[in-house]
Amino acid sequence: MDDEISSTTGEGKLQQDPVENQLDFMDPQNFTQDADDDILDLAGGARDALARHRATSHPEPDTERLSPAGLENRTRRGDPVQKGGRDVEPVQTASECRAPSALVELVYWRDLQRTGICFGATLFLLLSLSACSIVSVLAYISLALLSVTISFRIYKGIVQAVQKSEDGHPFKMYLEQDITISSDIVHKYSELALGRFNTAVKELRRLFLVEDLVDSLKFAVLMWILTYIGALFNGLTLIIIAHVAVFTWPVVYEKHQVQIDHYYGLVNNQVKDVIAKIQAKIPGAKPKSE
Repeated sequence: MDDEISSTTGEGKLQQDPVENQLDFMDPQNFTQDADDDILDLAGGARDALARHRATSHPEPDTERLSPAGLENRTRRGDPVQKGGRDVEPVQTASECRAPSALVELVYWRDLQRTGICFGATLFLLLSLSACSIVSVLAYISLALLSVTISFRIYKGIVQAVQKSEDGHPFKMYLEQDITISSDIVHKYSELALGRFNTAVKELRRLFLVEDLVDSLKFAVLMWILTYIGALFNGLTLIIIAHVAVFTWPVVYEKHQVQIDHYYGLVNNQVKDVIAKIQAKIPGAKPKSE
């Protein structure tokens, strides 16, 4: 009897299970959960496919090239940095760019007071050297500077004694400044000067040993012109003229750039025609291939 009841109960459970499963399937909560799971599976598969596509078509960038540390290391090595699909030269540091920009501002008279002081002082020094010896000029300049500083020092001492103040040394700020030249700057400019010197020596060797006949002839003509210039001016006079030209020519060219470029082009074409005619008449002198 018990076996029949248990068997009957088991059959009832088997008959009720499909109904319960169907009811569970028709439950909106279960249906929504299954749909969310399917959507998540589809989204995960699409994300994986998109990642594989990006990996094959666009490889991952070099972190050493794009990271700040990598850019700094490549800049120090002098390697070009890739940016936007092309190689870009390493950017100069602020200390390297500051000197040329300051020189340009000085030459173009951006600051009238600063440029006027620099131009007037150097011109006065050059004119003094043209009238007196360098020893006398240095001695007079040193005496004048000492006269100003000693007088100012005594004046400030008297003022402090009268007012009973303790301002200290009047030149304390300048005495505490660090005016030493670092070894890095010395090495940098010494290497630069050495490179320019070696280049000049190689160029002179090429000209004097007639590696190129036309260039040697040009150099000979330049030396011949300098003989006449040397007969009219001495070296210091030429330095004064060059100094005045450095502080005046950039401003003049900036204001009259169009006219100067026009006449320069005409003169340059005439010179090229003359050089071409000379090269055609001299045997063995072939024009350089551009």
